[in-house]
Amino acid sequence: MDRAFVTYSNEAKAEMIGVPMALIDAHGAVSKQVASAMASGALQFSNADLSVAVTGIAGPTGGSPEKPVGLVQFACARRGAEPQLFERRFDDKGRAGIRRAALEFALTLLEEAALT
Repeated sequence: MDRAFVTYSNEAKAEMIGVPMALIDAHGAVSKQVASAMASGALQFSNADLSVAVTGIAGPTGGSPEKPVGLVQFACARRGAEPQLFERRFDDKGRAGIRRAALEFALTLLEEAALT
């Protein structure tokens, strides 16, 4: 592993991995577009060949009818290729449960990408 980026805030996404604020403003931080930009940015700002990005709503607040608590967007990117995008809607099993489910899915994405 080369490095990791924890980009919880929109500002961190923009400053650390180059996600355009206009993209965040247009689609929201929890969107396929932002997840894709996060995964691509992680590759751009590291020596890694693979990256995974996770952005979601773990709750207990912050959800909406369009983006409910438990919605998580993922992107898995390989250097030189377009990121693969995934959406999961985890049951509202509490913040810790959603975060754990998202972590497990993200690690599975990396493992599968590393094997191909």
